[in-house]
Amino acid sequence: MNTMKSPLEQALDEKILELTSGRLRQLALLALKDEEIQYMQDYANTVSIKRLHYNDHGPVHMRKVVLNTLSMAGILNEAGIALSLEREETGNFEDSRVVLFLAGMLHDVGMSIGREDHEYAGAYMSVSLVERMLKTVYGPDMQKRVILRSLILECILGHMAARHADSLESGVLLVADGCDMEKGRARIPMLIKTASRAGDIHKYSAASIEKVTITKGTEKAINISVTMDTDVGFFQVEEVLMPKIEASSIKPYIELFATSRGGDPKRYL
Repeated sequence: MNTMKSPLEQALDEKILELTSGRLRQLALLALKDEEIQYMQDYANTVSIKRLHYNDHGPVHMRKVVLNTLSMAGILNEAGIALSLEREETGNFEDSRVVLFLAGMLHDVGMSIGREDHEYAGAYMSVSLVERMLKTVYGPDMQKRVILRSLILECILGHMAARHADSLESGVLLVADGCDMEKGRARIPMLIKTASRAGDIHKYSAASIEKVTITKGTEKAINISVTMDTDVGFFQVEEVLMPKIEASSIKPYIELFATSRGGDPKRYL
């Protein structure tokens, strides 16, 4: 298997590093070039696309989720909304960013085993790797490593909204994952010629999404705006993104709009 990074992966790495500092930057510099993480992400994508005919669940998707988590966490922090580690006095904002980075980079590695319960498989597969990564930046501080490891695993386990996850960090990852639905993510499945089957609406609706932007909101902290070229994209918003927001602990801080080309914005939250 070729572990050479694509130009898109390299560009995403640069964007991620631009958002990092301190311990998170130290961690990101290591993790973004870690061979084990790259192999896990690559094979998860191989299984997802070639075997299961799903959309991207590999290194590009996981990097985009990382970017989304760091963006949303930053907006919440600027709005004075503390995440769970800070609220519970078990960590600070930098620690939460470390959690979101590692959870984002690993949340879909369980796809290498299969789609069903892949969040549970991913959590199991990630434990030793998470511990190895945390040791590089927290050293002998076992208490902090234990706390962050638990929260990272909660984020991974909760990203499908199949189980309730209480922390705000897990809520950020849940929504960040749902926001990666632009047409580029469906490009490869659209190119693979397969017989029509149940579930194809997900592929075609994702292919209609032109842009998802995450910015500061006007009435709430975070604004998520989705633009699409055809109305079929509303399926993606209503059946993929909305359920994740509804299940997320950060729902009270989100305003959501979707617009089809030439139409008026539709407000969901």
